[in-house]
Amino acid sequence: MNRRRVLVVEDEPDIAELLALHLRDICDEVTIASDGHEGMRQAHARNWDLVILDLRLPGPDGLAICRSLRRDERYTPILMLTSKSSELDRVLGLELGADDYVTKPFSVSELMARVKAIFRRVDRLKQRREPLPDRLRRRERPHATPG
Repeated sequence: MNRRRVLVVEDEPDIAELLALHLRDICDEVTIASDGHEGMRQAHARNWDLVILDLRLPGPDGLAICRSLRRDERYTPILMLTSKSSELDRVLGLELGADDYVTKPFSVSELMARVKAIFRRVDRLKQRREPLPDRLRRRERPHATPG
């Protein structure tokens, strides 16, 4: 099983702790950043399997963090979790590079299902990029009998 590391960038302590509580059921490590400055620093400090971003943060907002992560060579899945719920906000978040967008208030069950779906997609993509073995075996085809 893959070891999962998730960064939660959320300035509301109750929501951050609720997320961490549920994420720890499926992840090995959950780190919380409570403002945009810490979120930006943590986001670039290591490889994350998922970053959950609030958009309204003290310091750099979630969109700035998302833009910054998308300029990085490493691909980091991003789920935006925010009270900004207009269609324009959702489209902007997805166009800037978010993999998913969930609005507050949210269902914890639905959010966890979306997190698991992101992990499944990333796992499938990693499987496809696995290097080929050093030697490939050629399968012998049965000879056709002249008829």
